[in-house]
Amino acid sequence: MLEPILGSRNRERVLIYLKAREEGYAREIARFFDTDLSPIQDQLEKLESGGVIVSKEAGRTVLYTFNPRYPFLQELKTLLDKALGFYPAQLRTQLLMNRRRPRRRGKPG
Repeated sequence: MLEPILGSRNRERVLIYLKAREEGYAREIARFFDTDLSPIQDQLEKLESGGVIVSKEAGRTVLYTFNPRYPFLQELKTLLDKALGFYPAQLRTQLLMNRRRPRRRGKPG
């Protein structure tokens, strides 16, 4: 959807994922979109070098989030929100469901 504006399908995927889940790491994003890891890592590096996102280490994992000091952050998030509204309902639901730990054993549904 935003690929013509952003110049890359994987850049759109990274930004949409971070908007929906607030943070993520390269392998998690690549798995979610069922794509190769290398292009996702490339886009994360480009976005970080451009100041759009920032990274922090959590053990051996590098987590990425939006840079709160990025001057166009609010406008970018608004654009991503609008684009997310045009995604298929099932994909949008999967993106917005942010379960970080396994379900408790025996919990229904």
